Amino acid sequence: MGDEIKTSAEVEEAAALPRRYEVDTTSEGAGKTDLPACVDTKPVQQKSPAEWAYERLILYIQNFEQQLDNTHEVAMGFTGGDAGVLRIEGMGFFDPDIVTFYGSDTGGAKTQLVQHVSQLNVMLRALPKPREAKEPVRIGFRLAKDLEDKAK
Repeated sequence: MGDEIKTSAEVEEAAALPRRYEVDTTSEGAGKTDLPACVDTKPVQQKSPAEWAYERLILYIQNFEQQLDNTHEVAMGFTGGDAGVLRIEGMGFFDPDIVTFYGSDTGGAKTQLVQHVSQLNVMLRALPKPREAKEPVRIGFRLAKDLEDKAK
């Protein structure tokens, strides 16, 4: 039941396309496996480590933001140093292996982190949105839209 016969080409193609499976018992996203078309249109082998890390980070940020209320925004904490926390305002990559994050620190100072993909280790955090802001900034949705536009 449910077992279907696949050609060797279908098996090879499925192995080349990105996959995601997650289990989070505290949220509605448990068992999430779907990927936006902008991410799964290009086989993993054709992406640089930087592009692949960038795309996946956008998905994680967007998913994290979906769980926030209107009084919080996403920020990143960085491990292995004293970089602190960065309120995410932008992201990018430089092929083949650099990912960069733009934003501000908790004191409001303009901040940019440039990191090699082999050192990439971030923690997403919820920070209170700035008091002067009417609505929280949802950077994950803006970054995902850019990916979708790029895929067209």
